[in-house]
Amino acid sequence: MSAAGVRKIAVIGAGVMGHGIAEVAAMAGYEVWMNDIAEEFLKRAMERIEQSLRKLREKGTLKEDVETVLSRIHTSLSLEETVKGADFVIEAVPENLDLKKEIFSKVDKIAPPHAILATNTSSLPISEIAEATERPDKVVGMHFFNPPVVMPLVEVIRGSKTSDETVNATVDLARRLGKTPIVVARDVPGFIVNRILVRVLNNACWYVRRGKASMEEVDAAARFKLELPMGPFELMDFIGIDIMHSIIKAMWERGFVIQPCPAIEEKVKAGELGVKSGKGFYTYPAAGKFVRPQLTREMGEKVDAVELIAPAVNEAAWLLREGIAGREDIDRACELGLNYPRGVLRMADEIGIDRIVEALTRLKEETGSNEYEPDPLLKQMVQEGKLGVKAGAGFYEYPKAEERKLSTLVVRIEPPIAWVYLNRPERLNAVNVEMLNELGSVLDELEERDDVRVLIVTGKGKAFSAGADVTQFKGMTPIKAFRFSRKFQEVLNKIEYLTKPVIMAINGYALGGGIEIAMSGDIRIAAESARIGQPEINLGIMPGAGGTQRMPRLTWPSRAKMLIYTGDAIPASEALKIGLVDLVVPDDKLEEEARRLALKLAEKPPIALLAAKYAIQFGMQADIRTGLSIESALFSILFSTRDFEEGVSAFLEKRKPKFRGE
Repeated sequence: MSAAGVRKIAVIGAGVMGHGIAEVAAMAGYEVWMNDIAEEFLKRAMERIEQSLRKLREKGTLKEDVETVLSRIHTSLSLEETVKGADFVIEAVPENLDLKKEIFSKVDKIAPPHAILATNTSSLPISEIAEATERPDKVVGMHFFNPPVVMPLVEVIRGSKTSDETVNATVDLARRLGKTPIVVARDVPGFIVNRILVRVLNNACWYVRRGKASMEEVDAAARFKLELPMGPFELMDFIGIDIMHSIIKAMWERGFVIQPCPAIEEKVKAGELGVKSGKGFYTYPAAGKFVRPQLTREMGEKVDAVELIAPAVNEAAWLLREGIAGREDIDRACELGLNYPRGVLRMADEIGIDRIVEALTRLKEETGSNEYEPDPLLKQMVQEGKLGVKAGAGFYEYPKAEERKLSTLVVRIEPPIAWVYLNRPERLNAVNVEMLNELGSVLDELEERDDVRVLIVTGKGKAFSAGADVTQFKGMTPIKAFRFSRKFQEVLNKIEYLTKPVIMAINGYALGGGIEIAMSGDIRIAAESARIGQPEINLGIMPGAGGTQRMPRLTWPSRAKMLIYTGDAIPASEALKIGLVDLVVPDDKLEEEARRLALKLAEKPPIALLAAKYAIQFGMQADIRTGLSIESALFSILFSTRDFEEGVSAFLEKRKPKFRGE
């Protein structure tokens, strides 16, 4: 049986998943028969399908008339009428193994011998369901995601006796339905997506249970540090805590190594099921009315985001080592099934495999649970030095980093990122003429390199930069001081107007010329220990590399005057409050956070980033009408780029865009 021969598709179950699958099949041109146990269920399903189709028609994504698509869908209370003559049957009833086996036993006796029988189960074993039939070779998992009309992923799960022909036909059908199929090579509990999701949710629940943080803090860290679309607790509320409890229980009962977090079962017993009941981990205005919790980046600062995601990486490593799926499919499952910005294996490479293993080791020591035992694959990767992006190899290969040392700088290129380290640690990276010359030349070089999309500037040793090298001031005449100031300003102007984003990673002291360098960048991330100030007044002079101009623009004039007049240094936390820095992170996370942000920016369209940067920079120097004219001009130019075409195409095709800067 091949997908090319499929004419009639039978869908058993008219609930949210069932009627969604029926709609998808009808939109793809198939004759669809949908079955349920009550006429009211079928009627409600057809009403929802019609509403969905009309919305799609209004948006322009449905090319046919609504009535034409609806005419392909037939409903019946008779299982025999529904399945008779069907080429492909998709079961979508509640997650009850006995119920599914009963249905498959009946369908097996009715459906034509060539028909493939698929189950939409999200966690129950395909092989056990297939035992209820006389055709286990034609039984397969076909796990759609909610809502099926929108979500592009379909997991195709091979049971212990599923034939290659059945798997291939199911994959082909998924593609004909406009979906992206991923083959799960072995029938393991939870398949791919739910195994990874459960690790994230259960681990987050335990993180709070152990008193390491509040649920709001964990959700904030997941949203803002890991860039997940939802925090673990708001996601459980959205899905339904009872549903997640059932999935975890079903997986645990079938050998999935996990200690279920008691808080999940406690919520179910209390009837606090999430959005649908009006209360779960959060409280909602009314049953069924979802309102996102109001969270801020600052709320998640104390949470170790690596510990949150490490168990999911561990699970993905197991899936890869066991041959359940390849690395691209595992990551694609995360992106398409969980809406993650990137797969967990990519995340691990960005974080560092060594840091993932360290986090898992800490968790195992804290809990004593074997579920946190680092997978042998992760340990092997650490031993082999395959630590991810920073090493040039991890789960994926990366362009080999090149590093060269100049007199006052170290330049490290990890495409698409370039790191520029101020490197006079014995002088707290004090700025002299040689450093300015080298910095200017390096900026010119990096601007021309197509493999570099984002720059990060930071300091070696204990300081970002303690300012200008005061030893060169002795005997300096006013005219030489003017020339030094102008040279310093020109280099910082070059940073400010560089055609690529520049991130300043402020470690330790950023004083005088040091903070002036930092203020010329686009984004400033500071370590908690950073100290920021303009102490020039204490030498009988004033800032001369832009401090009197950039500081009032970043904060407010009177606050800038306070810092410049007193010469006092302030901690990073205060600098954050007044707008001198954009983010404060623990000292040991500074490079990680800078790299994470740089990689995120590197995925964006370079020409659009440049246009946005220039619109902001020049617009701030003009009146509002002139600024708006600059914005309109740059906005219109972007419509001529290939990146714009790629962005629109990717949006319509529900895929991640690949921008080339063209």
